[in-house]
Amino acid sequence: MGVCDAIRQNAPVGKPAVMSAPHLPKVAGIDPMVPVSTHTDAPLREVPPTPGLFLQDRLAGWVSDLTTLHELTERLAGTGTLDRALPELLGAGAALVGAGRGLLVLEPADGAGPSRTVGLGLTHAEIGHIETVPRCATPHGRFLDGLTDTDKSLASPDILGDTGLDPRCREVATRLGYASSYALPLATDSAGRLGVAVYLYDEPAEPPERQCHLAGVYVRYASEHLARLLELERSRAVAAVIAEELLPTRLPRVPGVRLAVRHRAADGGGGDWFDALPLPDDALGLAVGSVGGSGPTARAAVGRLRAGLRAYAVMEGEDPVAVLSDLELLLRLTEPARAATALYAYCEPERGTVVFAGAGHRPPLVIGDRRTEFVETTLSAPLGMLSCWEAPSVEFTPAPGETFLIYTDGLLRRAGDSMDRAFARLYAAAAGVPRTARQDPGAVADHILRTVLPEDHGGNDAAEDVVVLAARFD
Repeated sequence: MGVCDAIRQNAPVGKPAVMSAPHLPKVAGIDPMVPVSTHTDAPLREVPPTPGLFLQDRLAGWVSDLTTLHELTERLAGTGTLDRALPELLGAGAALVGAGRGLLVLEPADGAGPSRTVGLGLTHAEIGHIETVPRCATPHGRFLDGLTDTDKSLASPDILGDTGLDPRCREVATRLGYASSYALPLATDSAGRLGVAVYLYDEPAEPPERQCHLAGVYVRYASEHLARLLELERSRAVAAVIAEELLPTRLPRVPGVRLAVRHRAADGGGGDWFDALPLPDDALGLAVGSVGGSGPTARAAVGRLRAGLRAYAVMEGEDPVAVLSDLELLLRLTEPARAATALYAYCEPERGTVVFAGAGHRPPLVIGDRRTEFVETTLSAPLGMLSCWEAPSVEFTPAPGETFLIYTDGLLRRAGDSMDRAFARLYAAAAGVPRTARQDPGAVADHILRTVLPEDHGGNDAAEDVVVLAARFD
């Protein structure tokens, strides 16, 4: 018996199979009993891509763009000064729009400055050539002069072929070898126009819409960052001017002694100060000091202390202990929660004597051909630390040709070593002053700064003020 016979024998008896089959559901407009056509279409030669692949590619592009913007904005956020932020902004923008060269002009609309020009792949001479073109004929000039809206970019896809441009613009483009440009304004709602970035291409071109969008988003963020740095730099400039006005603008000329001073202000505005004032009978008063804290309040305290010391020095300058005692009383009345250190010296060049007293201050140095040593002083507390300050004065006689050097604590703390090593470093610097430089107090101070603080001799920002005051006795 075959398989077919077995199936027939096991078939149920009764209604036909078609009658006992379950009914198909009825759908509006469709008869389930209508037979389905057995005809099939020819196979498709090309299978259309699924929508999922397209969305994946689109999402991958968005993620890539966001990652790029995040990295660039993080790098820009790490810049704390305009000098660092401007080149970073220019370079990042060039990478986004695919340009090899560029120019960034910072020129705030309020006219308060600062104004700067930074180039990418351009020498100073080439920037000068670009600046010879009338501003109204250049993309950046149109933005800076307010001839173009600051919410739109400006593309010049074919500078050489655009007959509507100023002939001087095409001449400079030919000379420097660029054929097109793309300009982006730098502006914020609060600060207004800050400047413009211009990117240059070697061939006639215009960045695609996607690159323009990315560059626009980045530049809007960068403009906000520049606005903050601009306000910070202006505040620093004002603080620096105030600090300089609180200190002597020039040193007095007293027979028998030559003076030089070096002052390096801290980035945040420290409280170190100095003074040199002529006194009756051809005497000279020298002072250095340091006020605790930083910022505007420390600057104000410096102004009060220096003004008070000048008055006390005129009245009783020959007695350094009395001068510092009066200064301590002034500090207690005007700044009861603040401490300060100070050293005041009364010099008589004709007699060749120096009498000084220090309040919590470091000992002076005497530098000459035959000796280099710290002048021994007695220990004393800073001003404002005790109920009544008083300490004995010290008198010594510098030999002709020797330099009397007083300084603030910032010189030692800024060296970055322990205090013992900082003193040793200072002594070695003083002992190593070349003989030819010992004739000039300014050269002595410069040598000590170069030796003790070699890492920031170029003027890098620091958290400590430094004052070095040198007096050479003839």
